Amino acid sequence: MAQQAMEGTLEQGRRQMTELRNWAVYVALLPAALIAILAYVGTVIWTVWISFTSSKLVPVNAFAGTMQYQRLFADAKWQISISNLFFYCSIFIVVSLVLGFLLAVALDQRVKAEGAFRTLFLYPQGMSFIVTGLVWQWIMNPTLGLQRVAIDLGFAGVKLDWIIDPDLAILVLVMAGTWQASGLVMALLLAGLRGIDPQLWSAAQLEGVPRWRYYLHIVLPQLKPMLITATILLTLAGVKVYELVIAMTNGGPGMATEVPTKYIMEYLFRRANVGLAMSAATVLLITVSAIVVPYVYVQYFRKPKPRAGA
Repeated sequence: MAQQAMEGTLEQGRRQMTELRNWAVYVALLPAALIAILAYVGTVIWTVWISFTSSKLVPVNAFAGTMQYQRLFADAKWQISISNLFFYCSIFIVVSLVLGFLLAVALDQRVKAEGAFRTLFLYPQGMSFIVTGLVWQWIMNPTLGLQRVAIDLGFAGVKLDWIIDPDLAILVLVMAGTWQASGLVMALLLAGLRGIDPQLWSAAQLEGVPRWRYYLHIVLPQLKPMLITATILLTLAGVKVYELVIAMTNGGPGMATEVPTKYIMEYLFRRANVGLAMSAATVLLITVSAIVVPYVYVQYFRKPKPRAGA
């Protein structure tokens, strides 16, 4: 009886220690939770509220209904910014996914110096968009970059002045963004490829399945979680693109590379129209939420459907 009582006491002590450790975790996370609530959720609510006021130089609490949104969507510059963003994101996401997948497949062949190649392809991801923008501005500069090199080599007819061409400047942004982002896609998809059973390729070879069909019909479906994650990350990067534009083109030539984030910063700091800037920021918030919220719901909150016959 004494031994049983002692074991019961020890078990109770273990439970108490476990509860204390759990409470310690909650206490340690409390500051981060408060910061998230106050600094993030609070500022989001404040931003949305200011977008419904008549704020100009400084924020005010004078409710003005949807006046700022009416001005925003009637502004030709905002419409051009949205159009440019849609064009940029469409090409940027597709090209980054395709290039990242091809790089991942190439490295998955167990090539020599794989670590060096991984570092080389991932290196641009470690750079800021300001640095990337300046590098590509120099590369595409008609008087200093590739065009100058081509002319010095005797190819006088070569024209690589895309960065000052209103029809091609947005494609230069896509090239720079893809150069920086494709390494991250490669890393995500390479991790997924390394988790696929190599016996699948052996079985496919026995069945005479071509390599391209193996990757298209067998590998890609298994990489779906990584592809979704990469797509969301690329979409967020595309929607938030700002430093790249400022460093490379500053929205020019003309308005060929204007984007919503530049529009927001311009009206917030240079044109002193806080209400209009906050309405544009709210539109971007809704856009990003429409992308992220369904994914979070499907991944973490939706109950799996019961299997037939279960």
